[in-house]
Amino acid sequence: MRLLVGLGNPGSRYFATRHNLGFLAVNAIHRRFGFGPWRDKFQGALAEGEIDGVKLHLLKPQTFMNLSGDSVGETARFYKLKPSDIAVLHDDMDLAPGVLRVKQGGGHAGHNGLRSLDAIVGPDYWRVRLGIGHPGQRELVELYVLQEFDAEERIWVPPLVEAVAEAMPYLVKDDASGFTTKFAQILKPNPKNPPSDSKLADGDQS
Repeated sequence: MRLLVGLGNPGSRYFATRHNLGFLAVNAIHRRFGFGPWRDKFQGALAEGEIDGVKLHLLKPQTFMNLSGDSVGETARFYKLKPSDIAVLHDDMDLAPGVLRVKQGGGHAGHNGLRSLDAIVGPDYWRVRLGIGHPGQRELVELYVLQEFDAEERIWVPPLVEAVAEAMPYLVKDDASGFTTKFAQILKPNPKNPPSDSKLADGDQS
C-alpha cells in the first residue's frame, strides 16, 4: 500500500458529518504515526509519512465528494500508482454503525465518491468500508449523510477511527485479514462500548 485516501467534503461545515468518516479515519492515522504536515497538492490535502517501515502518503481530496476521483487520479498518475497500491477509507450505509469491512475491487453501491474513483482510477483499489447505517428511506439518504453525528454516534466514532489507525500496519502490508482481526480485537466486544471520555477530536478540519 502506498496511498491511503480518506473520503469526505472539505471545510468546517462538513467536518463532523457522517459522509466525512473517511476524513476522520485518515486524520487519526496522521496523528498516530506522526505524518508530516498537510500540503495542498493534487486538488487535495496530502501528507507524507511512514507506517511500520512502509513509506506512503495520506490524501484527503478537497474537490467535494462527487469529484474525489479527480484528486486521487492526479496523485496516482504522479506517483505511478496502480489501483492495488491505493486504499480508500469511506462511510458505508450498507453496514451497521461501527462495522468495518475490507475488500479489493467491487461496485460503488451508489456512493458518489466511489463512483468518481471507479470512473477515473478503475475499480480495483482497496476499500475500507466504515458503517454508518441507513436512514431507512431512500429520500432521506442525502440529508442523512450530510448531518453531523448525533450524541450516541459521538461515543463510538472516536474509538472506531483510532482502532482503524492502530490496525493500519497490517493493511499497508496488504494483510487485510490481519487488519480486520486486529481491529476487532481492539474494539472487543464492539465499538459501542468505548471509554467514557471518548470524544471527536477536532484535528485538521480540512
